[in-house]
Amino acid sequence: MASRLSRAAIAIVVFTAALLAAASVRAQLAVEDRQSWPKTDFAKRTVDLAEIQFGGPPKDGIPAIDRPRFDTASQARAWLAPQEPVIVLRLAGRARAYPLQILMYHEIVNDTFSDVPVAVTFCPLCNASIVFDRRLDGSMLDFGTTGRLRKSDLVMYDRQTESWWQQFTGEGIVGAHAGRQLRMLPSEVASFAEFAAAYPVGEVLSQRTGHTRPYGRNPYRGYDRIGQNPFLFDDPVDKRLPAMERVLAVELGGKTRLHPFARLEKQAVLNEMLAGTPYVVFAQARVRSALDAERIAEGRLIPAAGAFRREAGGRTLEFSLRGNEVTDAQTGSRWNAFGEAVAGPLKGMRLEAVPGGVHFAFAWLAFRPDSEIYPPTTR
Repeated sequence: MASRLSRAAIAIVVFTAALLAAASVRAQLAVEDRQSWPKTDFAKRTVDLAEIQFGGPPKDGIPAIDRPRFDTASQARAWLAPQEPVIVLRLAGRARAYPLQILMYHEIVNDTFSDVPVAVTFCPLCNASIVFDRRLDGSMLDFGTTGRLRKSDLVMYDRQTESWWQQFTGEGIVGAHAGRQLRMLPSEVASFAEFAAAYPVGEVLSQRTGHTRPYGRNPYRGYDRIGQNPFLFDDPVDKRLPAMERVLAVELGGKTRLHPFARLEKQAVLNEMLAGTPYVVFAQARVRSALDAERIAEGRLIPAAGAFRREAGGRTLEFSLRGNEVTDAQTGSRWNAFGEAVAGPLKGMRLEAVPGGVHFAFAWLAFRPDSEIYPPTTR
């Protein structure tokens, strides 16, 4: 009986502590709400406020870039190393690159590209590079940083309603836009050299941001080697993969599959099917990890991975890697890392990018625990 009472008492203490912690978070939010978030409707939300943590910097303590300036690829060579990672966005036949060395210190770029208002975002803690269309119901939103995290991921806010948005999913989680969804736009992380070779007249986000920051230095030195303890992540870590394993996510037909980089290091081109849709993974190109060495240009080389529907010209293609070149078996055309045919009968054709992207395993599985690991892991 005493043992049962003891266990019951412990359970009550734990439960009470959890309630007090949640109440403390809400109280802390309530105090700051009146000062920093006068427009945010905290009564409207899709998540428990106790899940949202203070990340350190205050509201806009990590300043978004609102008036981005751009260099030519030739100009950018003066300060951007060939293998440094950039987010590549292609719209209406044009291409822009947003270096992670800049986004590391700003996390959000509010831009307009080919007449499309976009938010280019990067959460270092989740290795999440995601581009959004900033339009919602005919209005244009501008985004800033809240200084908060949920599941270790950046929580953004829009300046029009001060609603809070989960960067990883593009979902409004607190405020007038709670439950709303931003549209994601296809993008890839590639090396500056790959970008410049594919798009010689492409533009590169300039270091002339209006802020003084040590661009090129990594404030998260060694972060992608820390093992099973992601920063400010209190959820259980999915044991199917190491927490900091990079994964390429593929979303098709309502299903999600993850390709761990440990496999892509060994096999850089994969012809696969998911939900009845043929797709290909290209991971033959290499890029520096932005979260490894003190200087990003000296980070270790990792795959630059992307996934595409492997259909073109009315046929399903089979791809293979010969040396450093990817070709398709049906026509012998040669393809670059962006899914574009650069030589052969299909030259000029472009494969459709598959939704997903490259993230840390812990982060993706925290938001999408139903994802399939491929090939199945025996961990």
